[in-house]
Amino acid sequence: MVRWDSCLDTDEEHVNFARRDELSRAHSEESEEPDGPLNFELDVCSQDPEYKSTAPLPSTEVKLITSWEAGWNVTNAIQGIFVLGLPYALLHSGYSGLFLIILAAALCCYTGKILIACLYEENEDGQLIRVRDTYEDIANACCKKLSPKLGGIVVNVTQVMELIMTCILYLVFSGNLLSHSFPFIPVTEKTWSVIAFVTLLPCVFIKTLKIVSKLSQLCSLVHFIIILVVMTYCLTQIQRWSWAKFRLSIDFEEFLVSVGVIIFSYTSQIFLPTLEGNMKNPGEFKHMLHWTHFFACVLKTTFALTAFLTWGEETKEVITDNLPSFLQTLLNVCLLTKALLSYPLPFFTATEIFYACISRSSLSNYRFPLFALSVRGSFLLLTLLMAVFIPHFALLMGFTGSVAGAAMTFLLPSLFHLKLKWKKMSFLEKCADISIFILGSLCSLAGTVCSVKGFLEVFGGM
Repeated sequence: MVRWDSCLDTDEEHVNFARRDELSRAHSEESEEPDGPLNFELDVCSQDPEYKSTAPLPSTEVKLITSWEAGWNVTNAIQGIFVLGLPYALLHSGYSGLFLIILAAALCCYTGKILIACLYEENEDGQLIRVRDTYEDIANACCKKLSPKLGGIVVNVTQVMELIMTCILYLVFSGNLLSHSFPFIPVTEKTWSVIAFVTLLPCVFIKTLKIVSKLSQLCSLVHFIIILVVMTYCLTQIQRWSWAKFRLSIDFEEFLVSVGVIIFSYTSQIFLPTLEGNMKNPGEFKHMLHWTHFFACVLKTTFALTAFLTWGEETKEVITDNLPSFLQTLLNVCLLTKALLSYPLPFFTATEIFYACISRSSLSNYRFPLFALSVRGSFLLLTLLMAVFIPHFALLMGFTGSVAGAAMTFLLPSLFHLKLKWKKMSFLEKCADISIFILGSLCSLAGTVCSVKGFLEVFGGM
C-alpha cells in the first residue's frame, strides 16, 4: 500500500509563479527579454508611485502573463498529488466529504479574492491603487501598530512550515512507494526514504529557479497521466459501484483529519499576490479564480467519487494502491518520478524565504556561499529526519492542512481583510469573513488535536 500526497503538488504547480515575494523579483531569468516595465495603470487598478515594497526590485523586468497562463498556474497549484488522497478522505467523511470538497473550493476561491483585495486601496478619486505586493506586505500593514515586522514574520514562518512539511510528505511518499514496489527486498520503509533522500542531495546546490522550473515542468504531465489511468480503470469497474458504500454516520476524529486533507488540496494563497501582480490585466483575476476553482472542484469530486464507489471500504490512503499489480507498476514509476521532481521547488522556496529574512541585501547572489549551503543542507536534513520519525502520510497531510493550510487559506486572509477593509465592508461581508475565520479556527484546532492524537496513538503502539 502506498501512502503519499499533492503534497501540495506544490512543485510543478507553482513553477511559473512560485517566485513569491523577494523570489519573484530576485530570480528573474537574465536571458529573458522584457516586455516592458511593470505597471498596473489599467482601468481598474494602478500602482502607487510612492509605495516601496520591502522586497527590492532587480534590474531586470518581469514578463507579464495572460489570464489563461495565470489560470494554468492556479490549476497546477490546486490539482496536485493530494487528489490521490481524496477517495480515502471520503471513506472517513461519507456524504459530508463530497459537500466539503465543494465548500472548500468556494471558500478558497473567496479567500483568494479578499486576499488580493488587501493589496489595494482607494485614492481620492475612488480608483483602486495597488499599494502592496506580497502576502508579507499585507501582514506587516495589519500589524504595523503592534510591530512593523511581526505580521511578516508570522506569515513567513507559516509559509516555511507548509513548504517544509510538503517536502517531508514527498520523502514519506517516496519511501512508502519504494517499499511496496520492491517487497522482495528486505529493506524497511524508512531505509527506502533515506535512499530517496540521497537522490535529492544535489538540491543543496540549486541557487536559482531556472533549474527547478525545468524539473517541475514534467510533473504536470505525469500527474494527469496518473489521474487518467485511475479514472479509466474505475470506469471499467462501473458494475461494482454502489451508493450504499457511502456512510451516513462518521467518526468525528477521522472526519476532522479528512477536513485537513481536503483543505490542503486547495492551498494556493501563498502565491496569489505575486501571480496577480504579474498579470497583464489584473482586472481579470477574479474571473480566472472562479473558473479554475470550478474546474478543480468538478475534477476532484468526480475523481474522488468514482474511486470510492469502485473500492468502498477497501479504499486505501493512496488510491493507486487499490489498482491491479500491472497498473501499480506503471503508476509507481510515474509517482516516484513525480515526487522526486516535485521536491526541489518547495525546498528551494522555503530555504530562500528563510535566507532572505536574515540576509535581505543578498537575494540574488549569496555573499556567504558557505552559510547559504549550510542553510540548505540543514533544511534538507530536517526533512529526512522528520520523514524517518513520522512516516505516516495521511496523518502528516492532515496535520499540515489543519495547521499551515488552514492558516494561509482561511484564517489570515479573512483576518487581514477585516483589519484593512472594515470601514468599507458591508454587513454581509463582515459576517462572511468572521464566519470563515471562526470556522477555519475550529477546523484547524480540532484537526490539529486529532492529528496529534493520531500520532501519539501510532507511536504509543510502537
